[in-house]
Amino acid sequence: MPNRLAHETSPYLLQHADNPVDWWPWSEEAFEEARQREVPVLLSVGYSSCHWCHVMAHESFEDQETADYLNAHFVSVKVDREERPDVDAVYMEAVQAATGQGGWPMTVFLTPDAEPFYFGTYFPPAARHGMPSFRQVLEGVRSAWADRRDEVAEVAGKIVRDLAGREISYGGTEAPGEEDLAQALLGLTREYDPQRGGFGGAPKFPPSMVIEFLLRHHARTGAEGALQMAQDTCERMARGGIYDQLGGGFARYSVDRDWVVPHFEKMLYDNALLCRVYAHLWRATGSELARRVALETADFMVRELRTDEGGFASALDADSDDGTGKHVEGAYYVWTPQQLREVLGDDDAELAAAYFGVTEEGTFEQGSSVLQLPQHEGVFDAEKVASVKERLLSARADRPAPGRDDKIVAAWNGLAIAALAETGAYFDRPDLVDAALGAADLLVRLHLDDAARLARTSKDGHVGANAGVLEDYGDVAEGFLALASVTGEGVWLDFAGFLLDHVLARFVDEESGALYDTAADAEQLIRRPQDPTDNAAPSGWSAAAGALLSYAAQTGAEPHRAAAEKALGVVKALGPRVPRFIGWGLAVAEANLDGPREVAVVGPAMDDPATKALHHTALLATAPGAVVAVGTPESDEFPLLVDRPLQQGQPAAYVCRNFTCDAPTADPDRLRTVLTS
Repeated sequence: MPNRLAHETSPYLLQHADNPVDWWPWSEEAFEEARQREVPVLLSVGYSSCHWCHVMAHESFEDQETADYLNAHFVSVKVDREERPDVDAVYMEAVQAATGQGGWPMTVFLTPDAEPFYFGTYFPPAARHGMPSFRQVLEGVRSAWADRRDEVAEVAGKIVRDLAGREISYGGTEAPGEEDLAQALLGLTREYDPQRGGFGGAPKFPPSMVIEFLLRHHARTGAEGALQMAQDTCERMARGGIYDQLGGGFARYSVDRDWVVPHFEKMLYDNALLCRVYAHLWRATGSELARRVALETADFMVRELRTDEGGFASALDADSDDGTGKHVEGAYYVWTPQQLREVLGDDDAELAAAYFGVTEEGTFEQGSSVLQLPQHEGVFDAEKVASVKERLLSARADRPAPGRDDKIVAAWNGLAIAALAETGAYFDRPDLVDAALGAADLLVRLHLDDAARLARTSKDGHVGANAGVLEDYGDVAEGFLALASVTGEGVWLDFAGFLLDHVLARFVDEESGALYDTAADAEQLIRRPQDPTDNAAPSGWSAAAGALLSYAAQTGAEPHRAAAEKALGVVKALGPRVPRFIGWGLAVAEANLDGPREVAVVGPAMDDPATKALHHTALLATAPGAVVAVGTPESDEFPLLVDRPLQQGQPAAYVCRNFTCDAPTADPDRLRTVLTS
């Protein structure tokens, strides 16, 4: 019989709906049940494409004996970290403080007042490698709760007090200057891997936000070292196994330093960020590789992640059926020489093996290989390679596909909207702009209420119950602002303004200018989460700062500009010290230092060829964080266009900072020169 999770919309929670564990969703009712029964709470946090979450579920939560023990002695609460990033953040902070590490599944034991007292991540069904079994952990916690309740309460109280006493070094309200950003670049140079690209060792994550900073820093200063790090890292990733050489799109991370073997799950946020990165790299350098990867990644998102409602699903699993009924990580993506021969025949299989680096020994498990791209494609016949890729992709489509998490997360859809809108505009792909518009329309129709408050998630056209957090407001506003620049439709500027007004009213500390991840009127947890550092995606803090700055550049709104600059104080404090972990904040700081520049393009009509040429040139500007408004002189949708007339009846572009403009130009080449100087 299904448990309470059967009524949830989260795919992750629904994966556990048939467990014999008597799961509760996160709710006051669950904690009241624990109070009534006087038992502790087991909090288990994960997400649908998490490999080790699946492993622990199969080993422990599907086991009747383990479930019986849990049901008798605990109230078990299951949380999807993607639906409730606030709950995840608060308890992950406690796990990391206590153990020095974290990860998912996250396993935390709480008092009925939601205070944590024992922590872990994955626990095996039998003790191994010095790790206790899950049953041993349960028995130990039950014993402590029964026999040493006062000690447990004392530990829980101390943990909560310690968390409450943690302070973030905001660095004041002064935005970073030249020296701060130069120091951040120096710090990145020290951590850079010159042989393999990227930063640090294994596992290696795509540093998309750091690359955005490097590209903007190069655009503003001309620093060749910044551009070189960005180019080399992007090329290494694009040629490695972390990139899907057949279908496009990036896996979550590489388990090795060389980008060869990925953790195969594909996340929407990674692909949205990387699509935009490669489009921006092409914009800066004209790299054909960057162009191809940007478009293939965009096409992957539209083909494999777009839902029937027009939004974008959260993720594809790492695991899939290997053809024998067993779910295996990477089974959908890897190849052996024999599998190549079965699809291609001997001669073309030999070419494919050489081209993609498939060997008898393999680069992955059981002699299989992750496809990679050689350094010198030119030695291979391009037509034959194209035919081989098409046939392999078609054959792969017949394999059992990885599961898809169809949950629509507002923040990640905001990132996808920005990436698809810009990529579509750069490469004359109106279908990609249309896909961005479809996702934006879904967010407005379904996720925004009458007061312009955001819901965090939806699924199958049904909105979830969880309130949006700061990253939702910041990233969706970012997406809407990109759409406004690309389409010339001022309604997207208006919607961004509604969201950012909520940021100012409900997420900002009035005295310090610091930002919180949850609204002032959100559910009260043991600590109000607040983290300015970027992780797999921009932090809510950085995302909001960037959107506030862009909106101020579009509208001249001084409160939004002031809030953005105050928020950047934390980048001044952390950027020179930990630049890898505040990349988007550094990118926003580059835009702030450059202006950002404001480009107003006016023409007699939106479909006028000369107007379109100026508009396209403006969109291709590498000036950090530049905003673009396009319309007719009569348009009142963009404040930037007010009092910006045609020149002798012809289209004109005005380049401004703080609404103070240079002389207008009708020449796209002149506009390009102005925007790169």
